[in-house]
Amino acid sequence: MFRSWILAGTGILVFLFMWHVAASNINTSLGQFPGPAQVWEQVGALKADYQREKQRERDFMVRQQERNAERLAVDPDYDARIRPYTGRPTFVDQVQTSLLTVGFGFFIATIIAIPLGIICGLNSSIYSAINPLIQVFKPVSPLAWLPLVTMVVSALYVSDSEVFTKAFVTSAITVSLCSLWPTLINTTVGVTSVDKDLINVSRVIQLPAHLHVTKIVLPSAVPMIFTGMRMSLATGWMVLIAAEMLAQNPGLGKFIWDEFQNGSSDSLGRIMVAVIAIGLIGFALDKIMLLIQRKVSWDKTAVLR
Repeated sequence: MFRSWILAGTGILVFLFMWHVAASNINTSLGQFPGPAQVWEQVGALKADYQREKQRERDFMVRQQERNAERLAVDPDYDARIRPYTGRPTFVDQVQTSLLTVGFGFFIATIIAIPLGIICGLNSSIYSAINPLIQVFKPVSPLAWLPLVTMVVSALYVSDSEVFTKAFVTSAITVSLCSLWPTLINTTVGVTSVDKDLINVSRVIQLPAHLHVTKIVLPSAVPMIFTGMRMSLATGWMVLIAAEMLAQNPGLGKFIWDEFQNGSSDSLGRIMVAVIAIGLIGFALDKIMLLIQRKVSWDKTAVLR
């Protein structure tokens, strides 16, 4: 374990050094390409922006409460209302929006893909009927789905929710459409790869269909299912950033595009902060999936990477 940490730390230091050397030799229309030091400065600046914006929000809420208290003192029947703060979203807010969106889209994809994958794995006729559709829609780019999803959501979806806005639903459905396939395919392969001896035992003791699935199929297929889920989550996270940039929906993708359009001397550094954040969040999401797999897997001695 200690050796792996040493090697990982060495790799990171070498990368940072090479990044610093390369950045110092790259000049763009917005100035020198940001190195590690400049990016770290922007991390502090974005943190300060977040703290200032949150202070403005607190001050806004306090002013409303004081104003309502004064009016209620004059008129007890006054309908006091608290309006939500509508200030500029910060980098942290954009990260939270992207995480919520990818989580919702991944959840939709998972609850569709796993049951359908189990059915396809257990029934070759259904698999033969569905497989052509899978092969046709699997390679479709998220950028091709996005305009269609946007039009459909705009036409059919109506909501006053501050969370489930049209932009949120559009991004989430786009994520679902593109992250569905790895879980579906790997679940199907996992189910069809169940040991034949286990299948025969299930037939001999005449397990009911639901027990056959829960006691025989799912425990054996868990590694492949989670492999597909990890691939789906990674795909969904990449798709989401592209969708947010193209559709200008709230999230990290929009933050990157806004900074690119802003064209200030700090823009490149802030974009690099977002790029690193995207990578670290993707890494963290994958590790979370590994932890969940360790909890639900029957084979606790299996090496998971």
